[in-house]
Amino acid sequence: MTYKCVIAEDEPIAREIIQTYCSHLPYLEVVASCGNALEAKMVLQQQNVDILFLDINMPVMDGVSFLKSLKTQPQVIFTTAYKEYAVDAFELSAVDYLLKPFSLDRFMMAVDKAVERLQAATNITPTVRTVEEKPSEDFIFIKTDRKIFKIKYDELLYAEANGNFTRIVTTTQTFSPGMTFTSAEELLPRPVFLRVHRSFIINKSKISHIEGNRVFIGQKEIPIGNNYKEEFLKEIGLDL
Repeated sequence: MTYKCVIAEDEPIAREIIQTYCSHLPYLEVVASCGNALEAKMVLQQQNVDILFLDINMPVMDGVSFLKSLKTQPQVIFTTAYKEYAVDAFELSAVDYLLKPFSLDRFMMAVDKAVERLQAATNITPTVRTVEEKPSEDFIFIKTDRKIFKIKYDELLYAEANGNFTRIVTTTQTFSPGMTFTSAEELLPRPVFLRVHRSFIINKSKISHIEGNRVFIGQKEIPIGNNYKEEFLKEIGLDL
């Protein structure tokens, strides 16, 4: 299977390096190599793109702002010389964050992650729920501090992005497993757990009330992101 890629990078040498790396992987097809975000946006509007190699520090519009502007996002691999943007990148569910200069093997690791996500999405069969489906198991296992903990869904309140990793808050404890926020989202089953913000996933059954753009889990006030509000309200049986 071939995956269509776009490179958005303002430095010609960096664009050439990424394109050369892509040429070593026969399943990658570079359909466009762009010097700024607006050029890349035009390409994304014209055709379906699987993977976007995106620089952050670019003229006209930086990579983070550009990604936030996209309604439909491909798998994004950030390529940058600035490590301070890593938190923003992973909060936007980027696949990986490559610090320049990066090697071919590091590049291939990032591409492998993107391909895994694309293959997982392809293998998902949509289903129509007539009633709320419950997962076959009511717990997950997470590893942290060299221990493995069993957490029941009924005890899990919410998950929060914490830099490159995740905080999982239960009724009794807070855990910090070495997993990305995207991995945590994939682990927690819908419709029990809902994404309400780029940095928060909540247990629907633990909502005490909703006020404006905030949802309350006990005493914890959690923001509802504009990009998630409509879907969230539909999931709990309400319309805007």
